[in-house]
Amino acid sequence: MRISLENLLSQKKLVLADGALGTNFMQMGLMPGDPPDLWNLTDPEKPETLHQAFVDAGSDILLTNTFGANAPRLKLHDAQDQTYAINKAGAEIACKVAERADRPVVVGGSVGPTGELFEPMGAMTFDSAKAEFVEQIRGLKDGGADVVWIETMSATEEIDAAIAAALDVGMPYVFTASFDTAGRTMMGVAPDQLDDVACSHDHGPVAYGANCGVGASDMMVAALAMTSKNPNAVIVTKANCGIPIIKGKETVYSGTPEMMADFVRLAANAGVRIIGGCCGTRPAHIAAMRIAINSFVQSERPNVSEIKDKLGDLVSPAANESAPRRTRRRRA
Repeated sequence: MRISLENLLSQKKLVLADGALGTNFMQMGLMPGDPPDLWNLTDPEKPETLHQAFVDAGSDILLTNTFGANAPRLKLHDAQDQTYAINKAGAEIACKVAERADRPVVVGGSVGPTGELFEPMGAMTFDSAKAEFVEQIRGLKDGGADVVWIETMSATEEIDAAIAAALDVGMPYVFTASFDTAGRTMMGVAPDQLDDVACSHDHGPVAYGANCGVGASDMMVAALAMTSKNPNAVIVTKANCGIPIIKGKETVYSGTPEMMADFVRLAANAGVRIIGGCCGTRPAHIAAMRIAINSFVQSERPNVSEIKDKLGDLVSPAANESAPRRTRRRRA
């Protein structure tokens, strides 16, 4: 059963997104360095199986297997000419699962970063980035995605380019950044600056927030900053399932289903409305998060001490607040 994200949010106070794709695909045979996006064309049953597992666990939102399906990243695998086809197929696979669900499910078209640096540090420009994203988003739209889900971003310039592409193609959008460097993105963006990004566009996002990063505790600190800046915004948090631990040749994540359920309760009490998991989050974690949402009773807004008590210490705490903040240049 299909529904728009706007309608879903009008019906539910709390919405459960899905979990990780990449780390789960590794359990399904994806080799390190191989792009999972190509499976949309070569092994479509694999992303379909994982999408179905997340729906069965209780997810209200499925993100397509297209995170790295932009031409600059696909070029690393000599697949840049397949950008449109890979994205269209990825959306079609997720839509197939959503349509046969017995409850409303939203399909978000995943759009990740290009991996390129913007001028003057690199060769990428606003116009060239926008063109790459337009090609990707055209495929997602034609495949049936309900909303463009711009995620794991570090630079406001790249967020702006992806937003412009979504609007050019005529799609609603969500955007999230990854706060993995002392409470900021790799390019120095702080959580409370995302509201400035959202407000700088005539057509704002359905939601914005954070994903990935360095752990659930750090994600919660970012959530507190975002919900404080704009209590009326629909905020997204998709946290990694604990901390990655190397065990032999395998990387496992420390988070348990119980910990991710605690994350749900803390995030909801902080005012977050869309909650999910990122790296390491498996269907079993999502099932525990579904139970936590279904049984949620509003309580006091959490503080950092409670966050640490429930989720563990911060991995990459914010630097001194007196440190200079990178300013944002707005496009005319």
